[in-house]
Amino acid sequence: MLTHDWPIPDNVAIVFTDRHGGYSEPPFDSLNLGMHVGDNPHKVLANRRVLVERYGLPAEPLWLNQVHGTKMVCESTLSDKQINQVPSADGSFSNQYGQVCVVMTADCLPVLLCDKQGTQVAAVHAGWRGLCDGIIEQALTQFSQPSSDIIAYLGAAIGPEKFEVGAEVKHAFMRHNPQAESCFKMATSSTLSTPKYLADIVALAKLRLKAKNVTSIYSSDICTVSDENYFSYRRDHQTGRMASLIWLKS
Repeated sequence: MLTHDWPIPDNVAIVFTDRHGGYSEPPFDSLNLGMHVGDNPHKVLANRRVLVERYGLPAEPLWLNQVHGTKMVCESTLSDKQINQVPSADGSFSNQYGQVCVVMTADCLPVLLCDKQGTQVAAVHAGWRGLCDGIIEQALTQFSQPSSDIIAYLGAAIGPEKFEVGAEVKHAFMRHNPQAESCFKMATSSTLSTPKYLADIVALAKLRLKAKNVTSIYSSDICTVSDENYFSYRRDHQTGRMASLIWLKS
């Protein structure tokens, strides 16, 4: 588990898992929480039980079918049928005890949000497409408080020295905000015919948060590609998924 000394409201709990402490076998070893990656589903279910028990979750998390979009779901408005079907979304929001928001990642950036009073929480899956298209901004609209009252916690993700992208990614972010140019630098593999850049997804997320007046931002700054304690799709291709969870304690 990612350890931290971040200030967290008394009524809010957060967890960022790593790859250790579960039952899955290579290449999913061992705490793979993703049901969609080719792992033995019985192992995944056992890992999810470990997660609930180890961290004393008040309920089974609301697992999502993440599609690299900008849709958020509000847990309190979902019917049992909708929950059982696994909602297709890239983030969830709750203002009620007993509901656990969760996203899964293996290089994409997990963003956990709460208000400073500890009454509302959200979990966001910020891959570059969803981040560029506005998943963070969409998540912030779920809160009744102003964005200046929101705290953001950023978990482990692909680091700025490992995330090589094409020029189209840089241009997509710059169309939204020209300041995004500072989050890209030329890659050594770049050529005149095929320019490549190294993207800083954490810096891009911080830019989006600050643009919406979120100033309380805390980041792990752990690179999933470089640190083998974490799953990384870019490094290993076939691999598991970590979970990032947030919930209200009462």
